[in-house]
Amino acid sequence: MTYSMTGFAVATAEFDGGSLTLELRSVNHRYLDLQIRMVDELRSLEPALREAIAAQLTRGKVDCRIGYAARQSAQTPAQLNPAMLQQLAAWSTRVREEIPNAPELTVADVLRWSGVLESASLSADALQTTLQALLKQVLQEFAASRQREGEKLKNFMLERVTQIETLRAAVAPRIPAAIAGYEAKLRARLLEALGSADDERVRQEITLYASKVDVDEELSRLHTHLEEVKRVLAKGGAIGKRLDFLMQELHREANTLGSKSVDSEVSRCAMDIKLLIEQMREQVQNIE
Repeated sequence: MTYSMTGFAVATAEFDGGSLTLELRSVNHRYLDLQIRMVDELRSLEPALREAIAAQLTRGKVDCRIGYAARQSAQTPAQLNPAMLQQLAAWSTRVREEIPNAPELTVADVLRWSGVLESASLSADALQTTLQALLKQVLQEFAASRQREGEKLKNFMLERVTQIETLRAAVAPRIPAAIAGYEAKLRARLLEALGSADDERVRQEITLYASKVDVDEELSRLHTHLEEVKRVLAKGGAIGKRLDFLMQELHREANTLGSKSVDSEVSRCAMDIKLLIEQMREQVQNIE
């Protein structure tokens, strides 16, 4: 399968303590860049979560968000943390010893201090079990989303390959005609200038001209690279970097073809080929 680096999936699961919502979204990126955002209650589960996601992805900027909503019936009143209160009191006394005019901490200041209020801990086992099942579901939907986008990209690429092959095939017959036209013009000029056309000189000029405009190698390499693009797309998997390299090779041959242009039609074909390659190159950036 061909996978896009663009994907999205979200799901919610209920358990005794409340509900978990897991969302995955990704865009193209040179390497795998995984960002996980979750509530502090779930932070201990992050390593296993990160490992499970990374096992299925090789490239892309991935954003994972996990939300937790406790059931109203499961919520317990927050309790003051005695140890933190004692620590704040000691800090306040120490600061006022050094800065006598420092304002005292208000009740609101104390309650806003991180760690002063603590709630009943969540069931780690229930959270882990629910999160694992939820992650499995989301990863399946996420892979399906990336696969659908990947198939669209694959079809887009194959359409451009076919168009380039058509243009490439149109160039080859024009080279012999261009050489014959150049020979006719050369003979006419020699007749006009010298009153006769030296066959040996004409042959030398034609040979030199033919070597300059010969694009058989470029056309052959274009065909080879296009066949490789089709082979790689058929193979699937993590093919983005390989395709990116092939786009560079195709562009190089198209540039050389344009530089050896012998008439306006060949120039047009070379330009159209380069435009199609550029379209492919842009989309390759989204393929894993």
